[in-house]
Amino acid sequence: MTATVTTARTTGLDASTTASSFARHRTGVLLVGAVALLILGAFLIGGGTWPKSLTVDLTGPLGDVSDWIIDNRDTHPLFLYFFGHISNAVVLSVRGVYLVLLAAGWAGVTAAAGLIAWRVAGIRLALTAVAAFILCALLGMWVPTMQTLALMVVAVLASVILGALLGLAAGLSDRVFRSLRPVLDTMQVMPAFAYLLPVVLVFGIGVPAAVLATVIYAAPPMARLTALGLRDADAGVMEAAASLGATARQRLLTARLPLARKELLLGLNQTIMMALSMAVIASVIGAGGLGDRVYQALASVDVGAALAAGIPIVLLAVVLDRVTAAAGNRIGTAPQAGPAWSGWAVVAAGTVGAAVVARLASKPTWPDAWTVGIAEPVNETVGWMTDHLYSGVPVIGGTADWAAHFTTWILDPVRDGLQWLPWWALLLLVAVLAMVIGTWRTTLTAVLAMAAIGVLGVWDPALNTLSQVLAGVAVTLVIGFAVGIAASRSERVERLLRPVLDVFQTMPQFVYLIPVVALFGVGRAPAVAAAVIYALPAVVRITTQGMNSVDSVVMESSRSLGATGMQQLRKVQLPLARPALLLAVNQGVVLVLAVVVIGGLVGGGALGYDVVFGLAQGDLATGLVAGAAIVCLGLMLDRVTQPTQRRTGKGA
Repeated sequence: MTATVTTARTTGLDASTTASSFARHRTGVLLVGAVALLILGAFLIGGGTWPKSLTVDLTGPLGDVSDWIIDNRDTHPLFLYFFGHISNAVVLSVRGVYLVLLAAGWAGVTAAAGLIAWRVAGIRLALTAVAAFILCALLGMWVPTMQTLALMVVAVLASVILGALLGLAAGLSDRVFRSLRPVLDTMQVMPAFAYLLPVVLVFGIGVPAAVLATVIYAAPPMARLTALGLRDADAGVMEAAASLGATARQRLLTARLPLARKELLLGLNQTIMMALSMAVIASVIGAGGLGDRVYQALASVDVGAALAAGIPIVLLAVVLDRVTAAAGNRIGTAPQAGPAWSGWAVVAAGTVGAAVVARLASKPTWPDAWTVGIAEPVNETVGWMTDHLYSGVPVIGGTADWAAHFTTWILDPVRDGLQWLPWWALLLLVAVLAMVIGTWRTTLTAVLAMAAIGVLGVWDPALNTLSQVLAGVAVTLVIGFAVGIAASRSERVERLLRPVLDVFQTMPQFVYLIPVVALFGVGRAPAVAAAVIYALPAVVRITTQGMNSVDSVVMESSRSLGATGMQQLRKVQLPLARPALLLAVNQGVVLVLAVVVIGGLVGGGALGYDVVFGLAQGDLATGLVAGAAIVCLGLMLDRVTQPTQRRTGKGA
């Protein structure tokens, strides 16, 4: 028996070593081939940036489309009888939900939040939900919180319906699944800011544009997970249902959907998180609520006001995340005693009772005397940090000096190096990187996406954006891998990090821009710093999970063979956790790109500035071309960094 276990452990280590050797051999062959092609290309093609003869000028056609939409928005039947009805429906829905929330008052809404959390997850989460809503009120943000909550209710409901319908079609049809997958891939890597311009062009500034931009951004996770749950339904259960004579509709309602409940709830969870992350970005086009407060604070570099509005968004995200996650975890457990409707009757009765009591006490709205202002002390703290850390710090220099050095020593050389490379050499480099961990299909996708940037005529701005992304990803990975490995080796560190990561992962992207601008000034360095802070939690979490998921039998085997802790880390854990680490790289790239684009608001320049300029000026050509280039850049980076196992699971 002992010999068998030892043999199995040794076999696992040998398999890992063999796979690692094969990967190194493949990488070496590709690098040698790439060097040979570079030398050959230098003689045959020469150098230079993307040739103008291979670009397509879309300014004229897109300008014509923009002018036509603006001229016909108030008269054409398409806008009057289709988009107009959608706009009216959105406005009425958001207004109706908002009036219901106001009618319930702070007591009714808080009671509803606590009772729903109690019904789904127990008393501890119920107390957390109550405390979260009371804290929103204490910060003086009750009305903006209700405005955001009303918009989120409508947006999430529409996203769930749209995503579920698309996922249902993709889950039941292989053809629809294959057709829908590249669309969802593109939507997943498209930064949220790129959605705003076309929506504003059609619907104008206001709540309808904000809701519909949120729906477009938040629906893909629901569609993906719905399709995944339906396609992965247990084959034995489906065969049993078919053998009993169930029709296709009966099999869907009684077998497929119940088996996919976990995936459906996870899709709801992810849709809620993405909708809330869009709340601040949508404020640029008139969403109002908490997002508008954050955006106004960004305009005036008011860190205290931004934090006061950002904290309620985080609290909403944490409560909704925990409630939906708890609902998913309860699937498959023993049902509670008594009829299911009795618990929800208690929720309804408690909510109505709390609202009525508050109205009888003449306190339907949160009293101003009960609010606590944190903006002033936060701004005083930031002011002190700016006065003492911005410049003149002995030996280490100030944050302004760090930003200048980072720009001079890292951002400028990386940007200049990318722009110095011949266009064909950069395409070859992308192909090699994609082929190292991918297949010819993903390699072709990455190369075509990069080439499309040149065709659009924004090659140099895209390389400027790429340099910021690469620098941000490098810093993110160095810090994220170090912290993730430390958390995986110490339960205490992991417990201490968990609440910090929760807060940082749910904080809106715009909130990060304000303190970094106060400390680092404006420019590319602050945009990269905000991107690093935003992407770190995901990298740390995925790294920790990947390191912890390494087979304990293999770890014990290496320890019994005399491996030290560092040897286990380098030769066992890191090789076996390679798929998770590649996924961490992939998510880090996507998240850094999302914030670097928004960094156009604080001097990041490049494609982000073009999107912001197009949105501010209503310039469809500039904004859409930059947005399309961002999508291509994100698609290329996604394909170059996609873990092999993830891609294999997709059937690529």
